Amino acid sequence: MGSSYNYYRMFGCFNRKFKIREMEPPPDVRDAFFRYTRRGTQMNADQLLRYLVEVQGEEGCTIKDAEQIIQQVASRRHHLIRRLNHSLELDDFLYFLFQDDLNGPIKSQVHHDMTAPLQHYFIYTGHNSYLTGNQLSSDCSEIPIVKALERGVRGIELDLWPSSGKDNIHVLHGRTLTTPVPLLKCLKAIRDHAFVKSPYPVIITLEDHLTPDLQAKVAEMVIQIFGEMLYYPQSECLEEFPSPEGLKNRIILSTKPPKEYLESKHQRDTSPAGKDSFREDILKKEKCEIGAEDHDTDERSDSDQDDEEGDTSNDQQSSQTGAPKYKSLIAVHAGKAKHGLKRALREGSNKVNRLSLSEQELERAAENYGTDLIRFTQKNILRVYPKGTRVTSSNFKPMTGWMHGAQMVAFNMQGYGKSLWMMHGMFRSNGSCGYVKKPRFLMDKGPHNEVFDPKAKLPVKTTLQVRVYMGDGWRLDFSHTHFDTYSPPDFYTKLYIVGVPADVRKKKTRILEDDWCPIWDEEFHFPLTVPELALLRIEVREYDISEKDDFGGQTCLPVSELRTGIRSVPLYDKKGQKMKSVRLLMRFQFV
Repeated sequence: MGSSYNYYRMFGCFNRKFKIREMEPPPDVRDAFFRYTRRGTQMNADQLLRYLVEVQGEEGCTIKDAEQIIQQVASRRHHLIRRLNHSLELDDFLYFLFQDDLNGPIKSQVHHDMTAPLQHYFIYTGHNSYLTGNQLSSDCSEIPIVKALERGVRGIELDLWPSSGKDNIHVLHGRTLTTPVPLLKCLKAIRDHAFVKSPYPVIITLEDHLTPDLQAKVAEMVIQIFGEMLYYPQSECLEEFPSPEGLKNRIILSTKPPKEYLESKHQRDTSPAGKDSFREDILKKEKCEIGAEDHDTDERSDSDQDDEEGDTSNDQQSSQTGAPKYKSLIAVHAGKAKHGLKRALREGSNKVNRLSLSEQELERAAENYGTDLIRFTQKNILRVYPKGTRVTSSNFKPMTGWMHGAQMVAFNMQGYGKSLWMMHGMFRSNGSCGYVKKPRFLMDKGPHNEVFDPKAKLPVKTTLQVRVYMGDGWRLDFSHTHFDTYSPPDFYTKLYIVGVPADVRKKKTRILEDDWCPIWDEEFHFPLTVPELALLRIEVREYDISEKDDFGGQTCLPVSELRTGIRSVPLYDKKGQKMKSVRLLMRFQFV
């Protein structure tokens, strides 16, 4: 076979010719092949099985599994299945290692215990799930809800407001210029797509700004649309949450019971739109942002929580005909810190509920009452949502919430950015089912009621050893001038550990010039004190001497789920969509 070349036009007058290097196995891959074939040129199923068990750590692997891998490779590479004396040559072996469906970096099946109560899990949660773009003027639609559910998101948020005629329910971001979508459309979208990706329960958090009559209408809608899918308790309030396993293929409602709204001291205009209310709301949020820096969380009012959870402005003489039925459908009751957050976190209750905090409130609570947060989340659910000034639908760093046991770290799923990549990474765990079992130390109590302290200095528990061998696939997914007009790309890989503060690290490989198939073959070590919460974030960049380095792909992987050995790591674009061909070949070991 002849060599392949790329031609680059220089200054419009002459061509530069670059040879495209064919993918070659790194030394470790070559050595492993020859070691297990005893210097032979063919690797049979027995030898492949030994490699899978001894190097890849796949102890449950069988000879049948090895034979199926060989047949898959033969079918894909040679368009045939070798039925007798089937084996892999060195190029076949490298091809197998690069297939993420055959040799991916994490398990693709649900493998956590799913029988514990809901508060034992991190739950993949969206914020303002109906918005297509920014928080102020984008359209509201059922389409972002469908996309979130198909990605595995299990927590969907809907803001409910009366229609202009006060006779129907719209979903929109109140007091902004967002255009509404009928509630009926959203509920039907949830019904039809809730369990496409995962069978585990979908929790709909409602921000309710409705009259009792419209609450009754919501009750009728959800009963009619969800039918047997809807879970609600027989008693008024749960004493313990059910498990994800026990709630398979069920839909749950979570909001404040109606009387919680009517007891609120803050009376609000129920009109959801209009430029005046839009401006007032933004000013109020900005004032809240500025003032919050100077006050302790425990001394602040509940206004932020009222905004997020919803509030009705109906006086106590309003008709209550629909409230009892509506209230009975609320499985997870949302409460608020009526007498300050410190007291809410420390006072016990026979009933379980959900508390919502803004990202700033969480930061202050973590600073002042970190262990109280963890103790609270051992029995109850804590939801954390983005601050109101994130008008572009950006997100905050989720690790503080997870470190303190917050189950529902609510994100704007329609955007993109490093924080959202971390969220994607966490919920690649446990077969991407949307529920990740919290580490045991977040749920345990000591003999004197002590709990995990995120501020405590801890010894190194393990060291993650990462070798970045090579990358490939860019030449298939991009034009030859995408990264550089005059030459092939100059790739390098950046590695980050996201976790508790003591574990945070970043490293990067050297830059390899003019190479579509870079072989870095570099090793890095990451000491970890809390590996159970750590994420490995990987980003490939293309060096540009005169401008900002170009983006070449990214992924984020939960360290606790990493499969040891040499693995294919697929990369994703900025929006979290998997690239068709781009992958890295890496090795993971714990020492």
